Amino acid sequence: MLRVGVGYDAHRLVEGRKLILGGVEVPFGKGLEGYSDADVLCHAIMDAILGAAGLGDIGQMFPDDDPAFKGVSSLGLLYTLVEYCRRRRDIQIVNVDATVVAQRPKLAPYILQMRALLSKAIGIPAERVSVKATTTEGMGFTGAGEGMAAYAVVMIEETEQPEEVEGNGRRPGKP
Repeated sequence: MLRVGVGYDAHRLVEGRKLILGGVEVPFGKGLEGYSDADVLCHAIMDAILGAAGLGDIGQMFPDDDPAFKGVSSLGLLYTLVEYCRRRRDIQIVNVDATVVAQRPKLAPYILQMRALLSKAIGIPAERVSVKATTTEGMGFTGAGEGMAAYAVVMIEETEQPEEVEGNGRRPGKP
Protein backbone atom coordinates (compact mmCIF):
# COMPACT_ATOMS: atom_id res chain seq x y z
CA MET A 1 0.00 0.00 0.00
CA LEU A 2 1.30 3.48 -0.87
CA ARG A 3 0.95 6.21 1.74
CA VAL A 4 1.93 9.89 1.80
CA GLY A 5 3.05 12.06 4.71
CA VAL A 6 3.68 15.79 5.06
CA GLY A 7 6.24 17.28 7.43
CA TYR A 8 7.08 20.80 8.61
CA ASP A 9 9.68 22.21 10.96
CA ALA A 10 10.98 25.66 11.90
CA HIS A 11 13.80 26.86 14.14
CA ARG A 12 15.14 30.22 15.24
CA LEU A 13 18.53 31.40 13.97
CA VAL A 14 21.00 32.19 16.77
CA GLU A 15 24.64 33.17 17.20
CA GLY A 16 27.16 30.56 18.28
CA ARG A 17 25.72 27.51 16.49
CA LYS A 18 26.68 25.77 13.27
CA LEU A 19 24.10 25.83 10.49
CA ILE A 20 23.31 22.22 9.54
CA LEU A 21 20.84 21.52 6.73
CA GLY A 22 20.31 18.08 5.25
CA GLY A 23 23.39 16.95 7.16
CA VAL A 24 25.57 19.58 5.47
CA GLU A 25 27.38 22.27 7.45
CA VAL A 26 26.58 25.48 5.59
CA PRO A 27 28.94 28.40 6.26
CA PHE A 28 26.91 31.19 7.86
CA GLY A 29 27.20 33.52 10.83
CA LYS A 30 24.29 31.87 12.67
CA GLY A 31 22.91 28.41 13.24
CA LEU A 32 19.57 26.92 14.14
CA GLU A 33 18.58 26.70 17.80
CA GLY A 34 17.38 23.35 19.07
CA TYR A 35 17.98 20.36 21.31
CA SER A 36 19.65 18.33 18.55
CA ASP A 37 21.60 19.97 15.72
CA ALA A 38 18.23 21.57 14.77
CA ASP A 39 18.43 20.49 11.11
CA VAL A 40 14.99 21.67 9.92
CA LEU A 41 15.30 19.78 6.65
CA CYS A 42 15.91 16.41 8.31
CA HIS A 43 13.22 17.14 10.90
CA ALA A 44 10.59 17.91 8.25
CA ILE A 45 11.48 14.72 6.36
CA MET A 46 11.28 12.65 9.56
CA ASP A 47 7.87 14.09 10.41
CA ALA A 48 6.67 13.29 6.88
CA ILE A 49 7.86 9.68 7.21
CA LEU A 50 6.27 9.34 10.64
CA GLY A 51 3.01 10.82 9.35
CA ALA A 52 2.88 8.48 6.36
CA ALA A 53 3.57 5.49 8.62
CA GLY A 54 1.01 6.58 11.23
CA LEU A 55 3.69 6.74 13.93
CA GLY A 56 3.06 10.18 15.42
CA ASP A 57 5.70 12.89 15.19
CA ILE A 58 9.38 13.51 15.78
CA GLY A 59 8.80 14.71 19.36
CA GLN A 60 7.20 11.39 20.28
CA MET A 61 9.90 9.34 18.57
CA PHE A 62 12.89 11.41 19.73
CA PRO A 63 11.78 13.50 22.76
CA ASP A 64 13.72 16.68 23.50
CA ASP A 65 13.84 15.89 27.21
CA ASP A 66 15.90 12.73 26.61
CA PRO A 67 19.62 13.42 27.19
CA ALA A 68 20.50 10.86 24.49
CA PHE A 69 19.33 13.34 21.85
CA LYS A 70 21.14 16.46 23.14
CA GLY A 71 23.24 17.81 20.25
CA VAL A 72 22.74 14.64 18.19
CA SER A 73 22.97 14.61 14.39
CA SER A 74 19.53 14.82 12.82
CA LEU A 75 20.87 12.95 9.79
CA GLY A 76 21.71 10.10 12.18
CA LEU A 77 18.19 10.25 13.63
CA LEU A 78 16.77 10.10 10.10
CA TYR A 79 18.83 6.97 9.38
CA THR A 80 17.67 5.40 12.67
CA LEU A 81 14.04 6.15 11.85
CA VAL A 82 14.28 4.74 8.33
CA GLU A 83 15.93 1.54 9.62
CA TYR A 84 13.20 1.20 12.23
CA CYS A 85 10.53 1.56 9.54
CA ARG A 86 12.24 -1.03 7.34
CA ARG A 87 12.88 -3.63 10.01
CA ARG A 88 9.89 -3.26 12.31
CA ARG A 89 7.19 -2.12 9.90
CA ASP A 90 8.41 -3.35 6.45
CA ILE A 91 8.16 0.19 5.10
CA GLN A 92 10.24 1.41 2.17
CA ILE A 93 10.66 5.09 1.32
CA VAL A 94 9.64 5.68 -2.31
CA ASN A 95 10.60 9.34 -2.67
CA VAL A 96 11.13 12.62 -0.82
CA ASP A 97 10.30 16.15 -1.96
CA ALA A 98 11.46 18.90 0.42
CA THR A 99 11.75 22.69 0.45
CA VAL A 100 13.89 24.82 2.79
CA VAL A 101 12.58 28.35 3.38
CA ALA A 102 15.36 30.82 4.21
CA GLN A 103 16.19 34.35 3.18
CA ARG A 104 19.92 33.78 3.64
CA PRO A 105 22.32 32.15 3.02
CA LYS A 106 21.91 31.08 -0.58
CA LEU A 107 21.61 27.30 -0.48
CA ALA A 108 21.98 26.37 -4.16
CA PRO A 109 25.69 25.48 -3.83
CA TYR A 110 24.85 22.88 -1.14
CA ILE A 111 21.74 21.21 -2.58
CA LEU A 112 23.54 18.35 -4.38
CA GLN A 113 25.50 17.48 -1.25
CA MET A 114 22.29 17.56 0.82
CA ARG A 115 20.58 15.23 -1.65
CA ALA A 116 23.53 12.84 -1.57
CA LEU A 117 23.64 12.67 2.24
CA LEU A 118 19.86 12.39 2.57
CA SER A 119 19.63 9.65 -0.07
CA LYS A 120 22.35 7.67 1.72
CA ALA A 121 20.59 8.02 5.09
CA ILE A 122 17.22 7.08 3.59
CA GLY A 123 18.62 4.31 1.40
CA ILE A 124 17.18 5.43 -1.93
CA PRO A 125 18.84 6.87 -5.06
CA ALA A 126 19.54 10.62 -5.01
CA GLU A 127 17.24 10.95 -8.05
CA ARG A 128 14.33 10.19 -5.71
CA VAL A 129 15.31 12.89 -3.20
CA SER A 130 14.36 16.42 -4.20
CA VAL A 131 15.63 19.36 -2.15
CA LYS A 132 14.70 22.89 -3.09
CA ALA A 133 15.32 26.25 -1.45
CA THR A 134 13.23 29.38 -1.57
CA THR A 135 12.93 32.76 0.11
CA THR A 136 9.84 34.62 1.25
CA GLU A 137 10.95 37.88 -0.40
CA GLY A 138 11.65 39.44 2.98
CA MET A 139 8.27 38.57 4.52
CA GLY A 140 7.68 36.78 7.84
CA PHE A 141 10.19 35.30 10.29
CA THR A 142 12.20 33.58 7.54
CA GLY A 143 12.30 36.72 5.42
CA ALA A 144 13.44 38.80 8.38
CA GLY A 145 16.28 36.32 8.98
CA GLU A 146 14.92 35.29 12.38
CA GLY A 147 14.69 31.61 11.47
CA MET A 148 14.35 28.93 8.84
CA ALA A 149 11.63 26.46 7.99
CA ALA A 150 11.30 23.33 5.88
CA TYR A 151 8.44 21.39 4.33
CA ALA A 152 8.61 17.79 3.14
CA VAL A 153 6.37 15.30 1.41
CA VAL A 154 7.28 11.62 1.53
CA MET A 155 5.74 8.63 -0.18
CA ILE A 156 6.21 5.25 1.48
CA GLU A 157 5.31 1.74 0.49
CA GLU A 158 4.12 -0.56 3.22
CA THR A 159 4.60 -4.11 1.93
CA GLU A 160 3.08 -6.03 4.83
CA GLN A 161 0.46 -5.41 7.43
CA PRO A 162 1.96 -3.23 10.19
CA GLU A 163 2.46 -4.75 13.61
CA GLU A 164 0.32 -3.46 16.42
CA VAL A 165 1.99 -0.44 17.98
CA GLU A 166 1.26 0.80 21.47
CA GLY A 167 0.07 4.37 21.75
CA ASN A 168 0.93 6.63 18.86
CA GLY A 169 4.38 5.25 18.11
CA ARG A 170 7.54 3.92 19.67
CA ARG A 171 11.07 5.13 19.67
CA PRO A 172 13.28 2.93 17.44
CA GLY A 173 14.99 0.20 19.38
CA LYS A 174 12.65 0.48 22.35
CA PRO A 175 10.23 -2.39 23.11
